[in-house]
Amino acid sequence: MNFVKKIFATLMAAATSFGALMPTASAEYTHSTIMHKLEIFSYDWGGTLIFSDSPEYVQRNGILYTDTVDGDARLLFYHLNDTGVRKRFAIIFENTSDQENVVEITRGGLSAPNRNYFSVGKIAQTMYMEGEFQDRIELESYQRKVYQPDEKYFLLRPGQLIHGVCDFNTTAPVRIFLMMYPEAADPLGFLNVAEILPKDEHRLRGTFKQMNRTLTLKKPYDWERDGLGYVLIGDNVNDLFKRGIDATDGSEVINYGNYGINYTLNFSTRFMTRFCLSPLGGHYAGALRYRYGESTGVIQTPDRRLYFGDKTPPEPPHVAQARVEGTSLMTDRTELSELGSYRGQVSFEYSPPSASNLPVNIVLMPDD
Repeated sequence: MNFVKKIFATLMAAATSFGALMPTASAEYTHSTIMHKLEIFSYDWGGTLIFSDSPEYVQRNGILYTDTVDGDARLLFYHLNDTGVRKRFAIIFENTSDQENVVEITRGGLSAPNRNYFSVGKIAQTMYMEGEFQDRIELESYQRKVYQPDEKYFLLRPGQLIHGVCDFNTTAPVRIFLMMYPEAADPLGFLNVAEILPKDEHRLRGTFKQMNRTLTLKKPYDWERDGLGYVLIGDNVNDLFKRGIDATDGSEVINYGNYGINYTLNFSTRFMTRFCLSPLGGHYAGALRYRYGESTGVIQTPDRRLYFGDKTPPEPPHVAQARVEGTSLMTDRTELSELGSYRGQVSFEYSPPSASNLPVNIVLMPDD
């Protein structure tokens, strides 16, 4: 029971120094426990992210986004048919060189068109994390090809969403077009006359360098020393949003939420430790992949319902500020999705799921 006393003493000391920032537990919660932010190293690496989510609600035909990539890349798209008739969506690859070119898709996820935002996001991300989809596109010099691996998935009824993500590499520069067009039109013919649609007010599209981010604990987690701990993802203070360029007009854009960015979360623990994901921004539905020794697998978040986070009350400003600065509360109203219990080295592959809200906490606590 010594470790229980140590944790209690740590929490009481933290509560004393934290009192001016946090509401008293009796005022708002039946039960509460202090949590402490864990320090991390962060670095970005990898290829280029092409992100297309603006206009999200597409009201007319046209090119949604286009840019040229070379080498390792990731494509993420998320668009809704906001017209009164059926539309088709197309991904078009154009070889911009005079040499043969190969686009090798190494993994991907695609949801069937759907009106349920959370279902679309969760299905595509689960498929991507399972990593079982591969494909190959061969391009002659200066050739264009329409890529629709499952044609019925690229026909959208009014109000339906299409969402997909894939990692790929090219042997030479390739220009990518994402386009909404009339159901009966020839996509390559329509591309010749299509205009580039303007961004909506959210401006969530662009090209972003270094499409991967690695977060690593600065020291092994020890619940006897650290108490309950958390790592913040997607708050734009502890974990900054990526900045990029909208290639259609050259303007600087911000990826609010870091959608399409793949995180590797590296943890080391002294004792058996329980990991959970806790949504802080509202509704959330996703999946992540864990690696623990020789074991690996995909965990849906949450795993017994489509989404969660809807029962978490909004945080008062002083509570949110305290969390950013390093201290937070776990209460009887905190929603958690289990990620498993591990000792020693464990890593998670994580990406902010489309349609879900950020930020999130990765919470570490004693296994029992």
